[in-house]
This record gives sequence, structure tokens and C-alpha cells, in this order.
Amino acid sequence: MMSVGQADAGAMSPKEASARRIGYVVLYIILIAVAVLQLFPLVWLLLFSLKNNQEVFSLPPFAIPTHPRWENYRKVWEAGNIDQYFINSVWLTAVSTALTVILASLVTYAITRMRWKGSSLVLGLFMVAMMIPVHSTLIPLFSMFNRANLTDSPVSLILTYVAFNMPITIMILLGFYYALPKEVEEAAVIDGCSVNRMFFRIVFPMTSSVLATTAIINMIYNWNEFIFVNTFISSDTLKTLTVGVQNFIGQYTTDWGAIGATLMISILPILITFLFLSDRIVEGIAAGSVKG
Repeated sequence: MMSVGQADAGAMSPKEASARRIGYVVLYIILIAVAVLQLFPLVWLLLFSLKNNQEVFSLPPFAIPTHPRWENYRKVWEAGNIDQYFINSVWLTAVSTALTVILASLVTYAITRMRWKGSSLVLGLFMVAMMIPVHSTLIPLFSMFNRANLTDSPVSLILTYVAFNMPITIMILLGFYYALPKEVEEAAVIDGCSVNRMFFRIVFPMTSSVLATTAIINMIYNWNEFIFVNTFISSDTLKTLTVGVQNFIGQYTTDWGAIGATLMISILPILITFLFLSDRIVEGIAAGSVKG
């Protein structure tokens, strides 16, 4: 028995089949060209990080330095306190992402699977929050954290990251939760399963693909965030990589090679994570885009 694709291919004339193949070739060429263009900034940053100040301004942007200065990476790691900034970025990103995903999952489950009067209002409030520019709340948040003695504390960053990432996380989860079969939960209730156990033992594992998507999106935002760290944190031991790059900008001189090395170090973890989990992002978004 022929498949639908084979039947369609057999129904096409040779001219149509040839045109289709040409179309695919053109599409792949365009996609490859776009992919190469996307790599240009990373290549430029790598070459930038291997130069000294004189080479940065005298050589073309994509010129390979005669003597690559790998010592720039050793310098920023040893003398620039980058190791502490790196650790701060890792644990702040991990804690904020975990809290956001868990809390957003609980909220989405309550909105989509339970009947209560305020569900539509709560969902509307979260969706309205997506329209508020994040940095327009900078001064009110600083004032609030200052009164609560939370400035210069990682708690202020975690609370801010969780609050501003909740709406987009809930929006991504909504479509997936609406599509979950209710028969599984009904069977669990018949077997005497409590609501809490049903969520953490049944529903939560079923949403692993979309949870991976939301986790990666949250990780990218939390890892790259600059304004809140620069505003709320003043102690050098609590700063993250995005703010630590300022250590190499002085009043009279700037170590551009060290800045490039710091930026390269800050990019690599997210880049590696995205490369290994990119399929899960696409899978989660596709799964969450279908309702019913």
C-alpha cells in the first residue's frame, strides 16, 4: 500500500517534481546562509578575545592575530574574579529557573484543570503583566527592596527574575496543559490519588518536554540579565558575569581583550546548553501550540 506522500509524488508531473526539488535546494541554501551569518558574531568575538588593545584597533575585525593571546582567558579567570562571578551566575540562574518553572506549573495546573471563580481573573492578570516593560519597574522595585533590606542581596534578584518570567512561562504551558487527557487524572482520582500527589507524580512528568522549553528560555534570560544586577547588587562578591565585565573598563584605559574573553566565557554555557537541548525547545513549543 502506497503512503500519502508516495501517492502525491506519483501524481505530480516530472516538471512539477523538478520545480519542487529546486525549491527545496533554494530553501536549504538560504537556511545555510542564514546559519553562517548567525555564526559571524561568535567568530568575531573569539578573535576579538585573542587580541591586545593595539591589535583590536589596527587589525581588521576578522583578522587572525599572529600570536593569539590565550592568556587573556587566564588573566580574567585569575585576576578578574571571574570565577566568583561565574559561580554566582550559575546558582542564581539555576534557583530562579527552578522556582519559576515549578510555580508556573502549579499556577497553570490550577487555572486549566480546576474550577474556581478567580481563575480567569488570575490568568488575565498574568497576561497583562507581559505588557509591562520590565525596566519601567526598576525604581519602584529598588525602593521596595530598600525598605525591606533586600538590596545587595541575591534574594532581590531571585524574586525579580521569578516574577517577570512567570507570565511568559505560564503562556507557554497553557496550550500543553489544555491538551493533556483528563482521563489519566480521572483514573488517578478513582484510585484515591490526592491532588498534590497527582500533580507531582503524574501531571508534572507528563509535561517534561514543554518544561525543558520553559527552563531554557528562563535560563537564557536569567544568565544574560544586567540591569537588575547592576542596580540591586553593590558587593563585588555577589555580582554576576554580565556585571563583572566592567572590571576591565578603567578611567584611562580599557583592556578590550580581557572584555572579549569575559564575554566569551559568559556565552559558552548557554550556547552549549542550547546546542544540546535545541530539539527539546522545538518539541515543547510544538506540543504547547495545539489545544484540545
